[in-house]
Amino acid sequence: MRSSVEIYNIVTRETRVVWQTERLVEAPNFSRDGRFLVINGGGLLYRLSLDGGEPVQIDTGFATLCNNDHGLSPDGRLLAISDKVEFGKSAIYVLPAGGGTPRLVTPNLPSYWHGWSPDGETFAYCGIRDNVFDIYTIPVAGGKERRLTFGEGRNDGPDYSADGDWIYFNSSRTGRMQIWRVRPDGSEPTRITDSPYGDWFPHPSPDGRHLLVLSYDGEVFDHPRDLDVRLRLMDMDGGNARILFELFGGQGTMNVPNWSPDGAEFAFVRYAPPA
Repeated sequence: MRSSVEIYNIVTRETRVVWQTERLVEAPNFSRDGRFLVINGGGLLYRLSLDGGEPVQIDTGFATLCNNDHGLSPDGRLLAISDKVEFGKSAIYVLPAGGGTPRLVTPNLPSYWHGWSPDGETFAYCGIRDNVFDIYTIPVAGGKERRLTFGEGRNDGPDYSADGDWIYFNSSRTGRMQIWRVRPDGSEPTRITDSPYGDWFPHPSPDGRHLLVLSYDGEVFDHPRDLDVRLRLMDMDGGNARILFELFGGQGTMNVPNWSPDGAEFAFVRYAPPA
């Protein structure tokens, strides 16, 4: 699979290529200073400079089967990862952003990290318990997880709004995957999109103005990689939704928070069959 790591500017509507490779890489996160991206590939994490050059591996210790659910803390000092080496199922860990020994956050498995609260104190994630996909939160320091959804369809991809008042997620509770939001205490579940698409991975912008969504054709239920998809931008309440562009992608394109710190750009991965 050929991977092209790219950045789109919502003001100029221009796309620039950061790096291309003949191997599979996924899920770019912006650093808090906007100077590099974090990506995953082959079970490892890498730092990719926006100034050019090859990616540099991040030391994740024993965690060598990392998936595409990872992200930097609001202050840029910590890195959340999801890895399955230790238990054979995805578990959430935290480690220094520069690399180090991962610390387990929740023993409940499988769990897939998706978002930091704006104050850096809480994780939002998808957990599968008794084959049910639901949204959970837990203190970064560890403790008891809080369940926010209760088996109303499949619930996945949670990410906090910039003010911390809402957690956005995608849910199939109405039959087709759409975007919803809920308060951090689990109250006020609210539907955001009512589209003909299968909407996944909502990412609120850091300036609180926009919501970025990856949309499959309506008949696609899961989030496979090798399909034509579209990236859509809308207001935080779902209004003024428009397609920015279409691409070949899906899984790995933008699973986790991917906005630049100023909210003017976002990173994504475009895929293509090998040359």
